[in-house]
Amino acid sequence: MGQGLWRVARNQQLQQEYGEQWDAGPGHLPPHPHPRRHPQHCQGADIYQLLRARRGKEQHGFIDLEMLPPELSITILSYLNATDLCLASCVWQDLGHDEYLWQGLCKSTWGHCSIYNRRLPYGFSYRRLYMMLDEGSLTFNAYHQEGISYFMSKGILVDHPKELAKFIFCTRTLNWKMLRVYLDERRDVLDELVTLHNFSNQFLPNALRDFFRHIHAPEERGEYLETLITKFSHRFCACNPALVREVGLSPDAVYVLCYSLILLSIDLTSPHVKNKMSKREFIRNTRRAAQNISEDFVGHLYDNIYLIGHVAA
Repeated sequence: MGQGLWRVARNQQLQQEYGEQWDAGPGHLPPHPHPRRHPQHCQGADIYQLLRARRGKEQHGFIDLEMLPPELSITILSYLNATDLCLASCVWQDLGHDEYLWQGLCKSTWGHCSIYNRRLPYGFSYRRLYMMLDEGSLTFNAYHQEGISYFMSKGILVDHPKELAKFIFCTRTLNWKMLRVYLDERRDVLDELVTLHNFSNQFLPNALRDFFRHIHAPEERGEYLETLITKFSHRFCACNPALVREVGLSPDAVYVLCYSLILLSIDLTSPHVKNKMSKREFIRNTRRAAQNISEDFVGHLYDNIYLIGHVAA
């Protein structure tokens, strides 16, 4: 962990040095002995110089964070993950248990929990909350219903569709397969989750990719996939009223285009498909089902899939 602290300080020192060289112009060295320093680089220099001074006093280069100013020690520890922070607490107990650090870890991993908006009781610990959130996530990834029940039993979540949807939307530690099963069972939560997406001014394939990053598409076509695309189509049109007027889009037209994009994605990315669909074929086939959509717009859809890739990868 000591090496990690040195890497943080050295990276900030290098940023400062490169910044000074840039200010001096190409081919010039920074002025000596008192180079001009930017405010954003001062903290990096301070960290580096303090650690360097401490290292000179320690035979093995071990840095005692308790000898540094508290705000500097907290800044250094804020770069650690939960595992490393637990290890740090074995050496620096007060610093490693700092509530500010554990609050940041909780909110960076689980962006929304109902408990965040409550008045916290006396003696509340974000470190303990992190452990419960981690335990609940692991439980959810094994048995989704038990995981949600665990969160509710600990007062972390309330059984309200909007709260559950916000929790899912802001969390990246939940297993997507279990999440798909849960959303298929809780359509009320799925409805709220769809409304959290903002597709304003997004190109249709990019919006569909963003949608499937949060709500993973099923592996096979079926009722659940049709439900997802239907909800996406209505939400996309609601977020882009100007596009609806200019291009002539409607939820039904977006629904057709989404299926065309999924099929085109499979066609262009699958190694099993030897004869790839051409742009002309895609335009012709798509406009048969969505006649109001211009040829140029459908052509741009093809180009996006060809250049960027699958919409549901």
